[in-house]
Amino acid sequence: MLDVRRIRETPEEVKALLAIKGGDYAIDRILDVDRERRRILVELENLKALRNRVSQEIADLKRQSLGAESKILEMRSVGENIQALEQQLTAADTQLAELLWATPNTPLPRVPTGKGAEDNVCVYVFGQPTAFSFDPMPHWELGERLDIFDFERAHKITGARFTVLKGMGAKLSRALTNFMLDHAQARGYVEVLPPFLANRDSLIGTGQFPKFQEDVFRIEPHGLFLIPTAEVPLTNLHRGEILEESELPKRYVAASSCFRAEAGAAGRDTRGLIRQHQFEKVELVQVVRPQDSEETLEAMRRDAETVLEDLELPFRTVLLCGEDMGFSQAMTYDIEVWLPSYGRYVEISSVSSMTDYQARRSEIRYRPQGSRKTELTHTLNGSALAVGRTIAAIVENGQTEAGRVRLPGRLQPYLGVAEI
Repeated sequence: MLDVRRIRETPEEVKALLAIKGGDYAIDRILDVDRERRRILVELENLKALRNRVSQEIADLKRQSLGAESKILEMRSVGENIQALEQQLTAADTQLAELLWATPNTPLPRVPTGKGAEDNVCVYVFGQPTAFSFDPMPHWELGERLDIFDFERAHKITGARFTVLKGMGAKLSRALTNFMLDHAQARGYVEVLPPFLANRDSLIGTGQFPKFQEDVFRIEPHGLFLIPTAEVPLTNLHRGEILEESELPKRYVAASSCFRAEAGAAGRDTRGLIRQHQFEKVELVQVVRPQDSEETLEAMRRDAETVLEDLELPFRTVLLCGEDMGFSQAMTYDIEVWLPSYGRYVEISSVSSMTDYQARRSEIRYRPQGSRKTELTHTLNGSALAVGRTIAAIVENGQTEAGRVRLPGRLQPYLGVAEI
């Protein structure tokens, strides 16, 4: 979340930055609640100081066998006032926290202004859109013909937006996951197998709650939630901790199932593997010093891009404009793979800097060498990659006129075959 002191000291600057993201945010209300909270705190501290002073006077009077009844009665009233102010302070703290939780991160200076995808800035292109000498098939049709996807039976088992992968489809998913994990570990990431369930504090810490609660599946009656991305458990590994500077950076990679209700996606991408309630993803997370944040973002972008380059898939990378960015992100690159069935590039990875936004919510700090004070870390995350969308891209871009699918050379050792 944002630093309330920053809002207090530079409210107009914060408002201007949030305007780049679009929407109406309660900065003035935050200032009002913060002002009232500080008034209550001053009054409370003054009353506590008075109580301490008079308590000492009462003790002195009793030692001298002098009457202290009037002061005792006075302190009874002061105690009641202190109790009432403490309740008011707790209410103000809660209200302020909820307002700050509902306020997004501010964008970094390099983020372009704009309202949507048309205002994003292309920064890198690899390959060219695949050309065919025949009419290519969409992955959902070719996959069913090859008997590697089964959408109908998945619908029978669970409902819409689920898929059964079988035979070479299941093997391709496993091979891609292993390939991506090996790729990340070769670049210094430590593999983690996290829980696929998280508690409310973890989802608040990474910014999914309270704004996006409707997009997450809840497990009743336990108060747990299916993770929408491994970013949640990986970032929360260090929630509430103070790290030594020598421990940074922390680099983690995890393969996980991800679960999203897609509450706002009715009617979108209803066919195939692009928008599912359950999907596999390999996620990268780094916890770094603030001064290393910008360089780390560019390195993580390349970590994700090189996966697609190794898989010989045409893609582009775009820098998202303000209103196309996510809630917690200060700067985001989307990596978009070419899908012939869509006739356009489709997001397959987002690589983002959260600056200190998640670290403040999750209380992740570090102690600079030689200092007694602690500072907030920065956190960054990115997909490397969404497995289902990668399968769709391989099937569509690698298809042949004979109805087979050529597999990328780097992936063939993981599967033991050159084509499906």
